[in-house]
Amino acid sequence: MKTVVGALLNFQDAWAAMESAMREPPHHRPPVHPVLYLKPANTWIGGGQPVLLPDDVPEVEVGATLGLVLGRAAARVREAEALSYVGGYAIVNDVTVPHAAVLRPPMKQKCRDTFCPIGPVVPAARVPDPGALGLRVFVNGELRLSAHTSQLRRSAARLLAEVSEFMTLAAGDMLLVGVPGNAPRVRVGDRMAIEIDGLGRLENAVEREEEVEEAGAAA
Repeated sequence: MKTVVGALLNFQDAWAAMESAMREPPHHRPPVHPVLYLKPANTWIGGGQPVLLPDDVPEVEVGATLGLVLGRAAARVREAEALSYVGGYAIVNDVTVPHAAVLRPPMKQKCRDTFCPIGPVVPAARVPDPGALGLRVFVNGELRLSAHTSQLRRSAARLLAEVSEFMTLAAGDMLLVGVPGNAPRVRVGDRMAIEIDGLGRLENAVEREEEVEEAGAAA
């Protein structure tokens, strides 16, 4: 993994929930191009590893999303051929501190340590259509959200094409297609799991950061 790039407001329900706010000052109109952000390396963890909440973060949103893993460098690719640049797909949990920002990339809310669990990469050949995948979020075993990648405003291919217009994505980079609206929230002690059709299940517990550090120091 080299770089993880995410897209805001790319699910239809997430866009609809914020559209009126986008038309107010200081924005005045919705964005024309994808609104992007980064999930840096300090956020990356695997399934089974805990997501750690600092004392000043009482709860976080479960950001269920599909990650496109580039199999080769992509620069100014056409939408019609964009998916040929994808080497695989992965379940990603774009953990985020709840916030009120509309169009400013919420870096502080998205870039905390452990805030990006990533599942195993499934070869692209096993995912015939990334726009035909069901997505589910469970909290403590209870189904809390169902969505579908057909609800994306920009398809995976279109998003990849638009992003590659101005930045080259290298082999190994990952592009997140977006998070559905009404993301469930979790607190310390909860266990969250994300399922995507054909990709399996990504599960992580939520723990208090200071408690884990103290336990490590005492060991």
